[in-house]
Amino acid sequence: MNGQYPSVLLEKAVSEFAKLPGVGRKTAMRLVLHLLRQDVAAVEAFGNAIITLKREVKYCKVCHNISDTDVCRICSNPQRDASVVCVVENIRDVMAVEATQQFRGLYHVLGGVISPMDGIGPSDLQIDSLVERVRAGGVKEVILALSTTMEGDTTNFYIYRKLEKFGVKLSVIARGISVGDELEYADEVTLGRSIVNRTPFNGTL
Repeated sequence: MNGQYPSVLLEKAVSEFAKLPGVGRKTAMRLVLHLLRQDVAAVEAFGNAIITLKREVKYCKVCHNISDTDVCRICSNPQRDASVVCVVENIRDVMAVEATQQFRGLYHVLGGVISPMDGIGPSDLQIDSLVERVRAGGVKEVILALSTTMEGDTTNFYIYRKLEKFGVKLSVIARGISVGDELEYADEVTLGRSIVNRTPFNGTL
């Protein structure tokens, strides 16, 4: 046991929390000690919520967003415009765009962006299922709402090459989002305007 910890159990709990992104050992210790101060029922509810999430969460068969059902609430909503599909990197980006209340179409969650440095290629993403959605018909416009990074632009170009033969309109969010910015960190007003003022995508990086 590390000498700074009075308990092996405490050290193990801190080590597990420290594995979370953005959580160092000091923060992990603070979180663990907070849980220790709670009653058993509260801690069990916390633990069970995480376990239940991992075991029972589903991914929408249409857009790959996190869902409690086979088809998410957005895809199954008849008031959404199924002819417009907004392509995003991850679930956080869906939440960011929804918060703007400026988009009434559907989504397609890629699960990442093409990044050779990280060993992520097109086959690791939900690009083929996007192509199939467009091939099936009914989609008139695909909005590429990926982060304005080199990896995001590379992914935009790859998707453009895969979809251009279908004659579907391809657009990209306006560059009100600064180059290099992650979508989830943009404020709601800026992101909303970027979607409303989207521009045609012509396949250039």
